[in-house]
Amino acid sequence: MGKIIALANQKGGVGKTTTAINLAASLAVMEYSVLIIDFDPQANASSGLGIDINAIEGGIYECIVDSIDPRTVIRQTELQKLHVLPANIDLVGAEIEMLNRTDREMILRNVIQPLKNEYDFIIIDCSPSLGLITVNALTAADTVIVPVQCEYFALEGLGKLLNTIKIIQTRLNPKLSIEGFLLTMYDMRLRLANQVVDELKTHFESLVFQTLIQRNVRLSEAPSYGKPAILYDANSNGSINYLNFAKELLAKNNLPEIKEH
Repeated sequence: MGKIIALANQKGGVGKTTTAINLAASLAVMEYSVLIIDFDPQANASSGLGIDINAIEGGIYECIVDSIDPRTVIRQTELQKLHVLPANIDLVGAEIEMLNRTDREMILRNVIQPLKNEYDFIIIDCSPSLGLITVNALTAADTVIVPVQCEYFALEGLGKLLNTIKIIQTRLNPKLSIEGFLLTMYDMRLRLANQVVDELKTHFESLVFQTLIQRNVRLSEAPSYGKPAILYDANSNGSINYLNFAKELLAKNNLPEIKEH
């Protein structure tokens, strides 16, 4: 039975998509089967994994609006164990089309439930908002990872997100829990970055992952080549950070570093 993890933060530019791509790729390299669901109309997770979003026949939009079988639109990536359910710009309109449906918060859950037994991990890359699309992702997920950038205003708005998670736990998905907060864009030379780390650890204690994702040029270059960092430059700090993060996540879930067959 796979685990569904949503990556959510209504703030843009915090490293959600970078984390989705590189966490998924790191888990795939460790022999875990992973599906990324690109649930962001910007479709950056799809293009960052080498998919031409203008040429795809269908994606997550068709699954939630036209009820097509997701298996027909899932795409293989360069990594054997990593698949992606892509998005395109059509997803912008999905929120409006979902509004009148009685099961509007449950649509994504119903789409991906049948896939749960086919993957070890399903990772949902959410859009930077707290609208119906993100509510769907959190209703479908088992846990949520919150990327937080080590910058000024980092903690601003976290209260809103936590409040949304609480409402979803109460009304829609009582099993939802916070997997943890991941600190991204860390620069050890900046006093501010270290202050954000300390502040987050004071607030959330053991919910903060030990792994810090450092600012890294390779990490920002890789998506323009349609590759995760581990395929673009396996020795880069960014690639190593995400491998360490994947190991920490597996340890937290009592799973071995390399999947046993």
